[in-house]
Amino acid sequence: MDSTRQNKVARLIQKELSEIFVADARHMHGVLISVSQCRISPDMSVCRVYLSVFPSERAEEIVNNISANQKQVRFELGNRMRHQLRIIPELKFFIDDSLDYAKHIDELLDKV
Repeated sequence: MDSTRQNKVARLIQKELSEIFVADARHMHGVLISVSQCRISPDMSVCRVYLSVFPSERAEEIVNNISANQKQVRFELGNRMRHQLRIIPELKFFIDDSLDYAKHIDELLDKV
């Protein structure tokens, strides 16, 4: 169970990362990146970030690219959040495939 502080920090990180990715996605035409969820560890040292990418065919490529540039993303996040947090957590990026899963379930239900 997450504490209130964990939830507040996770929401703040989600908001700031969303703004960072919106600014960066302007350079990549036809790609939309959104931060669907952030989960932070109880000691506030690691944050698991779930990204939803449209089109989903390029999701793995884009998440791998973001993971490779994790240090730059963390640096930018640190610049934005330096007055709210003393230590910026380590970021780990994952693909959020919940929309694809829901679409697959709908397709299966339509066949019945």
